[in-house]
Amino acid sequence: MARTSPLNGKLVTLIGGNGFIGSHVAQDLLERGARVRIAAREPEKAFKLKPLANLGQIQFARCNALDKRSIDACVAGSDAVVYLIGAFDGNQQALQADGAGQAARAAAETGATRFVYISAIGADPEARTDYYRTKADGERQVLEAFPKATVMRPSVVFGEEAGLIPMFADLVQMMPVLPVFGADSEFQVVWVDDVAAGIVSALEDPGAHGGKTYEAAGPEKLSMMQINKMIAEGQERDRTFFSMPSSVAKIFASFPLTPINSDQLAMLEEGSVASKGTPGLAKLGVNPKPLSLFIDRWMVRYRKHGRFSMK
Repeated sequence: MARTSPLNGKLVTLIGGNGFIGSHVAQDLLERGARVRIAAREPEKAFKLKPLANLGQIQFARCNALDKRSIDACVAGSDAVVYLIGAFDGNQQALQADGAGQAARAAAETGATRFVYISAIGADPEARTDYYRTKADGERQVLEAFPKATVMRPSVVFGEEAGLIPMFADLVQMMPVLPVFGADSEFQVVWVDDVAAGIVSALEDPGAHGGKTYEAAGPEKLSMMQINKMIAEGQERDRTFFSMPSSVAKIFASFPLTPINSDQLAMLEEGSVASKGTPGLAKLGVNPKPLSLFIDRWMVRYRKHGRFSMK
């Protein structure tokens, strides 16, 4: 007989749950019998989850993370809350830190017993990027308001439908010569389903995981150049890659409307690998999968003749 999850019948609110990671967390929660509330600026982007839920198991709420009353209304009645909002531009302090702190306060005041904050490897109050600084402040505010919250710090997250891989795959498919930003920087990219599994594991056992910080990293270190070459090989395309000099990259990133801004460039150049001493996904019962396990299969649709290509 299958084990009944401690989340069965519990209401779990996912703030920012219409996004890449949030949609995978929602699927795991629905499988465990949890009731899921997707709270987001555009909750309709998560309507694709409806067929996965039983009658009354999923609900949608429009949430403005810049508005205290909106956050409070979305958190009300929740048994657990996951704060997933991340932004590379706009008011990062409000979205990644102040909004998270308010959500944690509302959760504590209304009797929620579980809270998970999605931060990032590299979060540091002294970091040179606003992204990492505000993530660190989000951790501080959440833990002050909800001391038994769990902080999850993912590396760069990959998946088939969103994130790093499809973005690079589109470029490799179109361009015979490509520049690579932060070419030699190392990353322990992590599969989105492994991150989701870690989050749900923390929610299931707040007694063991509450008040702790975990880093969600993949099992292998890859440079950005290696990742691009893996994608090209998976597509069976002969591509020329060259390392974009840092000085040129900074000029490129300073212009408006470019696909990468200065913060993102700095993060690429820093890389993202697990630190020593911080527990990882294994402590949450998750055995992370390497990118190499998926890349060949995912690249089939990008090949010249798709699945009819000769391998």
